[in-house]
Amino acid sequence: MTRRPPPYEKSVAAVALVATTAEVLACPELDEDMLAPWERRRLTGIRVPARRDDVVAARLLLRLCASRATGLPPRDVAPAQRCPGCGRDGHGRPFLPDHPGLGASFSHADGLAAAAVGPGPVGIDVEPLTRRPGPLPVLRRLLPADAVDAARAEPDPGPALLRLWVRREALFKAGFEAGFEGGSKAGRDDVRLTEWTDRGRAAVVALAGADEVLAPLLSSGPAPPSGR
Repeated sequence: MTRRPPPYEKSVAAVALVATTAEVLACPELDEDMLAPWERRRLTGIRVPARRDDVVAARLLLRLCASRATGLPPRDVAPAQRCPGCGRDGHGRPFLPDHPGLGASFSHADGLAAAAVGPGPVGIDVEPLTRRPGPLPVLRRLLPADAVDAARAEPDPGPALLRLWVRREALFKAGFEAGFEGGSKAGRDDVRLTEWTDRGRAAVVALAGADEVLAPLLSSGPAPPSGR
């Protein structure tokens, strides 16, 4: 029996957005009251205001990506989360219950937010370009040793190691835990990786079953400082 593909598997283009937290919070299409009650409950445990803003921005940006992929207003998008390890809802990988053929992912780090929605598995990770992953034993345990060695051999190994790390995180979030390689295909012909750096941030999008689409920032002017 041939499996029927889920809806939107071939008809929806992937959308990925990267922005500063301040840009997302200032976006007129988005508002914190869009978050579901379970999301707001999770926010109560975040004591650092800047980190709370980052989490809010990433969750709102996910709604904007889903809106642009499906045509629905951002307020009508209702993401959920489920942990593949324990099977419980409210944490773990995000998904769109009303659109089972679409993958979803979001990321946040130090005043940056990123999100992606597209057909098939999707993963995204964002980090400031100034961040340096480590320590080295951890990198060697989680990344291919030859890729780590090649990055460390560069004149400035920090950015190269960071690219490896965000690539690994994007693939992990897309569900390719066992497929990481130093190359661009993660050992699979249907996985596409898009790497993007600009204005002090680095992002990687991992997509399967769709061409990569990385949209511009929400605004093209100078980014205001994070926080409200």
